[in-house]
Amino acid sequence: MSLGVSAGAARWFSGCATRPPTPASLALTGSQVPLQGDVIDLVIGHRHFIVDDQAAEAVAINGTVPGPVIRLREGQRVTLRVKNQLDEPTSIHWHGLLVPAVMDGVPGVSFGGIPPGETFVYRFPILQSGTYWFHSHSGCQELLGMYGAIIIDPAVPEPFRYDRDYVVVLSDWSPEPPELRMGHLKKWAGYYNFQKRTASELLADAGRVGWLPALKDYLRWDRMRMDPTDFADITGYSSVYLVNGRSPTTNWTALFDPGERVRLRVINAASMTFFDLRIPDLAMTVVQADGQNVQPFIVDEFRIGPAETYDVIVELPHDRAYTIFAETMDRSGYARGTLAPRPGMTAEIPPRRPRPTRTMEDMGMRMDMGGDEHMDMSDTAMPPAQIVMPEAAGSGMGHEHHHPVEQPSGTKFDATPRRSRIPGAEPVKHGPDDHGTGNQQVAEYSWNRMHEPGRGLGGDGRRVLAYTDLASLAPNIDRREPSREIELHLTGQMERYLWSFDGQKYSDAPAPIHLHYGERVRLTFVNDTMMEHPLHLHGMWMELENGHGAFLPRKHTVIVKPAERLSVAVHADAPGRWAFHCHLLLHMEAGMFRVVAVTDPAA
Repeated sequence: MSLGVSAGAARWFSGCATRPPTPASLALTGSQVPLQGDVIDLVIGHRHFIVDDQAAEAVAINGTVPGPVIRLREGQRVTLRVKNQLDEPTSIHWHGLLVPAVMDGVPGVSFGGIPPGETFVYRFPILQSGTYWFHSHSGCQELLGMYGAIIIDPAVPEPFRYDRDYVVVLSDWSPEPPELRMGHLKKWAGYYNFQKRTASELLADAGRVGWLPALKDYLRWDRMRMDPTDFADITGYSSVYLVNGRSPTTNWTALFDPGERVRLRVINAASMTFFDLRIPDLAMTVVQADGQNVQPFIVDEFRIGPAETYDVIVELPHDRAYTIFAETMDRSGYARGTLAPRPGMTAEIPPRRPRPTRTMEDMGMRMDMGGDEHMDMSDTAMPPAQIVMPEAAGSGMGHEHHHPVEQPSGTKFDATPRRSRIPGAEPVKHGPDDHGTGNQQVAEYSWNRMHEPGRGLGGDGRRVLAYTDLASLAPNIDRREPSREIELHLTGQMERYLWSFDGQKYSDAPAPIHLHYGERVRLTFVNDTMMEHPLHLHGMWMELENGHGAFLPRKHTVIVKPAERLSVAVHADAPGRWAFHCHLLLHMEAGMFRVVAVTDPAA
């Protein structure tokens, strides 16, 4: 069955029904020993997976969760034979790899899927290097453990030095079946949120800003039927957070010799979880983002969204253990691993930080309560900084789409410019009702937030990664100004748990987004929702327009913050039909999915 999409989309969003696993079949945790060679065999099957003495159904690759590490080399031509031992169709998508559309692995978009009992052979050349991953694109199999890492060694020596490297796959795991979680969210979007604001917080807010402004803030959130503590649909109440398949209690450990430089290839394979990763007492040098070399820079912490990857190098001078601490964005849980010179060593787990809260500024709303336009009810709020705008910002090009909206109350949004103290903020352009019924709330303002590390980070002295830190190591090959701009609004209806683009879930969406082969186009994403969305485009790079001119970083997945207007440039160099979606998997299931078709007008 499909969770939340129509029958038309169910042909590839199928397979979420619960099945009793075979008790004798147990999935092992993932190994760092890679599969290599020009021909690689993968077998997909049902297994039990045990986490902290709780067993639940998993979909394993070669009997492990995560699946095996695949290690390839740039320039080779690989054959991957995938045998389906499930009782349902399956597929594998090679996330971030530049492959022909028929090899991309999205049933219903680029191929028909792998029927039960059959083997599909993927063949493609390896055109890149870096850290990537692979996962199912069928039903809920990825939520059930069907994912693994891909490491591609470069054809030329890398521009940075390290002594050994480890894959660090972050993920979330729940014994609760996916369709049950979706059912809970359909009934009540805050079902898993046990961190709501309390009466004591109201008293504390009143002590800071006064009773009337504090009460108005609480009432305004109530009128919107939203919660400023709603950072994650699925929380630590339901999920356990894993490093390479191990929970915090079983503690995945990587060994090193004192004095070594260790490369950590961090992959967020979680279905619904953003992580804030740090290693107390160690600085991290970021050398790659989404598999692409970047100009190295040092951070103490970084936020990594589902489907993103970051490669960092840490120097380990002392004969002691260090904790890899990946705290969830909503602070309801954490994943934990250890770097140690000897087996059995552990390091202290840092104390959990208070959960952050959203502000009206995060919602792109005017702050007109009590005469204070920017009253902020969050202790962790960061003051707006000078925004680094992309070079292309302010161009005279018109938008491909103009996106009006109707509020749930039926009143039309007034786009008349109003006061805002946010540098670079501009009123969101809307018209009568183009967003349909799939949009609950409309931001009044949107702005570039790439300089911000994210709500709940910063202000504590730590150096935190922001998108404006990312700059490609080599200049971009295609530096043409985009010939046109396509604007897409990220929309949602929390009460019905619908997620969409431009207010239309996939089953109701118009024809695919059409790109002309060879053109360079700007995609501008405007987030009308209160949640971060990791957007993934298959088959092509997105060059993040973050102000670095000829050195724009290339990414396959970008996080768009609430009320943010973020632009990427895309060279449409891959003919075919490609998936484009939010990589929060239940958001994709609920409709936040589109098809991008790249066609040659001369053909």
